Amino acid sequence: MLSYENSLKILKETNALIQGHFILSSGLHSPLYVQCAQLLSKPFEAEKFCSSLADKILEEFKEIDLILSPAMGGVVIGYEIGRLLKKETIFSERVNGKFKLRRGFEISKGSKVLIVEDVITTGNRA
Repeated sequence: MLSYENSLKILKETNALIQGHFILSSGLHSPLYVQCAQLLSKPFEAEKFCSSLADKILEEFKEIDLILSPAMGGVVIGYEIGRLLKKETIFSERVNGKFKLRRGFEISKGSKVLIVEDVITTGNRA
């Protein structure tokens, strides 16, 4: 797994870690922002992050049936985590401001779903 220090090093080298004053969509303020698109544009470096994340997920969650990611930002990361964990991966899309399953995607009742997003601030936004 990537150490905190190695993670920061990669984020800085890929220009994904931006310093400044940011007001996040949650309303929180932060002196740092991770522009995931910069990291994801370097697949070899992004794979290191996703592989490390997959290892951490396996340590914490023993049973996962399905991976769900919100479009657009979470799709690439969700796909890679699904590939590494060998799990079906679907995504939701915003329709009239609300996330919906489309394209024939379904979640069976009782499924254990891992939601993979590209950004988390408070974890309470829909």
